[in-house]
Amino acid sequence: MTVSASPTEHIFYDGDCGVCHWSVGFVARHDPRGEAFRFAPLDGEAFSRVVLADERRDLPDSMIVHTEEGELLLRSDAVRHILSRLGLFWRSMGCLMVLVPRSVRDWFYDRFAERRHRLAQRPDGTCPFLPPELRQRFDP
Repeated sequence: MTVSASPTEHIFYDGDCGVCHWSVGFVARHDPRGEAFRFAPLDGEAFSRVVLADERRDLPDSMIVHTEEGELLLRSDAVRHILSRLGLFWRSMGCLMVLVPRSVRDWFYDRFAERRHRLAQRPDGTCPFLPPELRQRFDP
């Protein structure tokens, strides 16, 4: 699989969610060259610029992937896609997810999402704590 040198895919995340911050850090650590994704908070300029207001209105306040093809991936489809663009082990996990029907995956995703704010402390800002070399992959 070839990933473009300048990623056009974005992971948009809830800036008020500690689990989302942890997830963004996880993705950044497992994509050390920054070839797969850029990151931006859901309440940021990049999200407003990329996703039209009509589309934003009905979206959940959790992680959303905007693909190179312009598709918005939500819930377990977003997680599966993210994993599929990371290293071999994580790519394998993403492939295994397709064996579970989307309705089942999304049910589990929704149950976790309902509890995510209790699982991790709310961060101080919208940018996850990352080393300076990874911060360049974030859009406002």
